[in-house]
Amino acid sequence: MSSFTVLNPATGRGIREVQLADVAATDRAIERAAAAFETWRAVAPADRARLLRRFAAAVDADLENLAKLEVQNAGHTIGNARWEAGNVRDVLTYYAAAPERHLGQQIPVAGGVDITFHEPLGVVGVIVPWNFPMPIAGWGLAPALAAGNTVVLKPAELTPLTAIRLGELALEAGIPEGVLTVIPGKGSVVGERFVTHPAVRKVVFTGSTGVGKRIMAGCAEQVKRVTLELGGKSANIVFADADLEKAAANAPGGVFDNAGQDCCARSRILVQRSAYDRFLELLEPAVKAFRVGDPGDEGTDMGPLISAAQRDAVASYVYDGEGRLGAEVAFQGEAPEGGGFWFPPTVLTPRDPGARALQEEIFGPVVAVVPFDDEADAVRIANDSAFGLSGSIWTSDVGRALRVSRGVEAGNLSVNSHSSVRYSTPFGGFKQSGLGRELGPDALDAFTEVKNVFISTD
Repeated sequence: MSSFTVLNPATGRGIREVQLADVAATDRAIERAAAAFETWRAVAPADRARLLRRFAAAVDADLENLAKLEVQNAGHTIGNARWEAGNVRDVLTYYAAAPERHLGQQIPVAGGVDITFHEPLGVVGVIVPWNFPMPIAGWGLAPALAAGNTVVLKPAELTPLTAIRLGELALEAGIPEGVLTVIPGKGSVVGERFVTHPAVRKVVFTGSTGVGKRIMAGCAEQVKRVTLELGGKSANIVFADADLEKAAANAPGGVFDNAGQDCCARSRILVQRSAYDRFLELLEPAVKAFRVGDPGDEGTDMGPLISAAQRDAVASYVYDGEGRLGAEVAFQGEAPEGGGFWFPPTVLTPRDPGARALQEEIFGPVVAVVPFDDEADAVRIANDSAFGLSGSIWTSDVGRALRVSRGVEAGNLSVNSHSSVRYSTPFGGFKQSGLGRELGPDALDAFTEVKNVFISTD
């Protein structure tokens, strides 16, 4: 067993040592989960629901502690961190209703009665990223547990602290030992073992497209189920008939929230050509007013990036090899200097449609603004990407909003807003943004097999 020093990204200083599991420890956790599955699946639906409600209540009672832990560990603003802890609570509450409502069917057939059952899969391995450690953990574990599976959850190396606390709260709430196990470790060790261990019947992964492809290929060896939520390069499409003031005022939050470390970040803003100059005029003061600083301060809009490596990767899109601002930088906001992994909100205006900033997922507070001519041109540019996760459309024409929504190849779209994720609606991507859907009523089916039973009456 090795250890890892967890850093506070706002200061760059260590805050805790966490033990990292090796293959043997991972195997033991999976074996405990497999043993616990035999009893957890047999828990009466009403009792499983009651335990999930108790888990939700335990999270709610610990909400402020969880939020402050995330501020320290991930650099999230305190407002965001409170929302994220509340989202775990709400997702658990939502799926607590599922055990008694995940209904099969009675299908009319000749000569008897035909019924279907939703049978749990077994052990589910959930691999959580560092950008949203709490909510994404909840999105995987809550429907899996509700459907009767057991879960072994691996948090990201950089941000394990809130996941560890969620595991403690589950036990305090009465969730039986082995039903939910949180096991920090390297993806190449713990995550890889989820893929190769035959007792793990499904892997849920949120992270980079490259790693997701390797997980999918590995799971194919055992015909193992996967849900993949991968990269994004989402478009924020602003038509000339939109409320430009509102669209510009909301644009920074749509891309710079969580320092741009969000697969749903609207990192391409497409503006109708006749409104392009006016939109940039309105966007500049909105970007410069976006407050970057101490994530524990109630008035902060954006905290630091997660690590020095991430800061350097983001900088490569903005600065040249000599450390000078690139020619495509239109304007920047402000960010603290000194300790911590800070980066200012940055707006680019690239002219080359093949520019890296328009094609690659930056995962930082950098947005590219480009013009388009008409609806067809907007849809063409929006779809000129390997990704298809999210996006926004700003227009006062309802018909146009619907036409463009149907034309854009993305799984989650918002009209005149930047909202993408609600726990009661499905979430997932098109193309290389992923496979399957999380959240909403659809997620339960992803954690079960349908069993068909025919009973002869002859």
